[in-house]
Amino acid sequence: MTTTTPEQAKAPLPPQAAAAKKRRRVDLRQYGILAALVVIILLFQVLTGGRLLYPGNISNLIQQNAYVLILAIGMVMVIIAGHIDLSVGSVVAAVGAIAALAMNDWGMPWWAAVVLSLVAGALIGAWQGFWVAFVGIPAFIVTLAGMLVFRGVALVLLTGGTVSGLPRPFNAIGSGALPSTGTPDLLTLGIGALASIALVVQQLKGRADLRRLDLPRERMGSFVFKNAVAVFAIMYLCYLLAYSRGLPIILIILAGLVMAYSFLLGRTVFGRHIYAMGGNLNAAMMSGVKTRWVNFLVFVNMGFLAGLAAVVSTARAGGAVASAGEGFELDAIAAVFIGGASVQGGVGTVVGAVIGGLVMGVLNQGLSILSVDAAWQQIIKGLVLLLAVVFGLSRKRNAR
Repeated sequence: MTTTTPEQAKAPLPPQAAAAKKRRRVDLRQYGILAALVVIILLFQVLTGGRLLYPGNISNLIQQNAYVLILAIGMVMVIIAGHIDLSVGSVVAAVGAIAALAMNDWGMPWWAAVVLSLVAGALIGAWQGFWVAFVGIPAFIVTLAGMLVFRGVALVLLTGGTVSGLPRPFNAIGSGALPSTGTPDLLTLGIGALASIALVVQQLKGRADLRRLDLPRERMGSFVFKNAVAVFAIMYLCYLLAYSRGLPIILIILAGLVMAYSFLLGRTVFGRHIYAMGGNLNAAMMSGVKTRWVNFLVFVNMGFLAGLAAVVSTARAGGAVASAGEGFELDAIAAVFIGGASVQGGVGTVVGAVIGGLVMGVLNQGLSILSVDAAWQQIIKGLVLLLAVVFGLSRKRNAR
């Protein structure tokens, strides 16, 4: 039996060992949801005889699921902070009614109605955040009440009817695309190429920063492979869209949201405070985190994004109806948990939530193409959600 003396324990590591220590091992489990998305796409591509990845179906997939992805971006921040929001579907209905009435009855231009919708969503989020953050009522109760209140507001505003005939520029937000240059659309391909270059440059810069700070970094082989796959996915998506109606406007909005909120959660003090609160609230308070204001701003942000989702869904539908947004909160919550967020809070990413939303969207699209009964679609999606949560819990236990 050999023992290690204190002098040996303090001795510097050999060069090979020190270099290996600076190489961060890739946790393949964190790519599990992405691998699941790829498997689901390939499975339905085979089952549908290649129809899933028709250019028109891809464009519809993006536009039909835009509201889920927008809400999931806000919901993942709420869940990371250790809360839940059950009201977003009703908020979408109420804000959608405000937007439609502002354009049709109040004489506002479409862009002013959009701004009003975003402000209204943020004010609703501030209302709910006040009760959660400063009064101390659990978010589950506050947002459950909000679900009832704002559904009632939508019914009162629309008097049980529908407001349609909205301006064409407004409708283009949810169902329009950038002007096409032909088939294939060179503008879409060019934007895809620029996005790919920007992604690679950003990844290289991040790796260089880790090297400069002498921090662990990913092995070069996996780093190159990951970026090659990402570039291929971007260019293939743009290739499909170039043979459809061009680049959807909502896809540009989604890309901007993903980049902005990924930066907010991963690179700012506010984002670190959200993770700290979800991980250990008492420790965050002892560390000086202003937990009340963080909670308040998290719900303001959720309301703002619910307002944006209301604009998108109303624009795509071409009108406002009181029943709009039903089940949206469940779709958003399911997307977040499928994307790897923890039920206890403190864990989750924007990209993971978006991938979870795409999993739900591909399931819906593929099952619809196969003409699967709506009841069975609900059963399948419920089982997928349950398996995702079980996988997350088992991963957490293994990590411990």
